[in-house]
Amino acid sequence: MNNMSNLMKQAKAMQDKMQELQKKVENTEVEGISGGGLVKVTINGKHTASKVNIDESLLKAEEKDVLEDLITAAINDATKKISDNMNNELGSLSGGLNLPPGMKLPF
Repeated sequence: MNNMSNLMKQAKAMQDKMQELQKKVENTEVEGISGGGLVKVTINGKHTASKVNIDESLLKAEEKDVLEDLITAAINDATKKISDNMNNELGSLSGGLNLPPGMKLPF
């Protein structure tokens, strides 16, 4: 019975750490960059954009298609960084669990 009690304590501790980690990630901001820095997008861990910075050289009518592509690329870059950050944090949290490849927390 003592093992069950220890397991429950470990599960509760992990749940608390997951909630703490989730708050930390939600408050993290990353900057996605494209076009060699011509377009920068800042998003948070909730995948909400908070800032877009566009180099003035792109603010010409003939650059519209390029600008749209660069904004899309910057958003995708920032989103990937958020996902990578979350995976790194979860990796440290689940370090001793030996989860199968592809299995994500929370279950």
